Amino acid sequence: MHRDRTHRPAGGEEYLATRLGNGARVLTETMRGVRSVAVGAWIRQGSALESAEMMGASHLLEHMVFRGTENRSRQEIALALESLGGSLNAYTSREHTGYEARVLADHLPQAAEVISDLVRNPLLAESDLEREKEVVGEEIAQVEDTPDDLVFELHGDRMWRGHPYGHSILGTRDTVGALTCEDLTALHRTSYVGANLVVAAAGCVEHDAFVDLAREWFGDIGAGCEAPAVPDPGKVRPGTDRVARESAQTHIVLGRDTPGHAHDDRYALILLSAALGGGMSSRLFQRVREELALAYSVYAFQSFYARAGMLGIYVGTRPAWAPAALDAVREVCRDVASEGLPPGELARIKEQVKGQLMLSLEAPGARLHRLAGFALHGEPFAGLDEVQGMIDAVSGCDIVRVAGEVLDPERLYALCLGPGSPWTKSPRHSTGDASGLAASHHSSTT
Repeated sequence: MHRDRTHRPAGGEEYLATRLGNGARVLTETMRGVRSVAVGAWIRQGSALESAEMMGASHLLEHMVFRGTENRSRQEIALALESLGGSLNAYTSREHTGYEARVLADHLPQAAEVISDLVRNPLLAESDLEREKEVVGEEIAQVEDTPDDLVFELHGDRMWRGHPYGHSILGTRDTVGALTCEDLTALHRTSYVGANLVVAAAGCVEHDAFVDLAREWFGDIGAGCEAPAVPDPGKVRPGTDRVARESAQTHIVLGRDTPGHAHDDRYALILLSAALGGGMSSRLFQRVREELALAYSVYAFQSFYARAGMLGIYVGTRPAWAPAALDAVREVCRDVASEGLPPGELARIKEQVKGQLMLSLEAPGARLHRLAGFALHGEPFAGLDEVQGMIDAVSGCDIVRVAGEVLDPERLYALCLGPGSPWTKSPRHSTGDASGLAASHHSSTT
């Protein structure tokens, strides 16, 4: 067992890390003045590590874990922490699967044991598999019935040109339907191992005591082998596609790839996303909603993975106004790509991002996610003051350079999901020539 150096930044966080003999990382961040603790275990296994044929396997395995373990029925799992006033949850992402709980500090031992039981001892019974496939099928149906969710699935699949970063985390009905208990057992055996495991707690927690819990409940998991690296995504798709679907709105997502989680441009990208669509004062909100009244919902977002990332924009609008809305979004992107952000706006955006960061991290659950993220991405811990310093260090030249690389409208990929009749513009909302859109590629989905 190896204990890393204590990190006590000026902001008051106390971060400690220990590596168990089987390779598992154990992390804590102590928060003074709280009586609860958020605790979790993460496995480096997600949809980006699945083949096309196995799409949805990581997510289905996460579901099956809650069907029962060697020690608990599904009802006993549900009661284990809820009966103590706590909560238990799990999720699957592109690159990892997480199991986490929030409890009073006195109940941390029970929470650690329950999470260990889920991670180590799922039954994966044949009798449960078909039922859980039906549950996942309902999740897939819910996405298909929610166009402002579906548009992101379709956009990612096409923009990434079939790379696993664009795979559906849920999988498809065909891929999920073909999965067997043997598939899930093999996935569990090879992925849920010490080399892929991060165990963390944030809140009212003492490191050495938590390491003892982690060693007790996770220390004898086999070391196994680290998950392979996600393949290089290669070049993404530019251009514009339309997908015909009957709905009251046309839903549009634009995006392109960016560098990954550890890249030096990360904070410049975060600031650009905030300036474009990070709130009521953002450029997209003011232009598309307030000035042109083309949409109720318009925002920007960014995602960072190990090998790449994505900067994107969403807007939902009436079908007749979709060309004008898309032109308006591109106009805003073009302005920032060519001019960057004026010094006063950049200074304001920095304060906005720093304030949002600090406010979001006042809860143990948010601290837990941030804490685990450093280990999952193989990055050194950065204190809040250090992060604020990295935000402040982004220069106007950085913004101009990064914006020119990622916001050129000619390099963005746009997918428009909505009614299939030809697009026409309302003169009141016309912002430029949309003739290129009218001739864009048409496709359909079921």
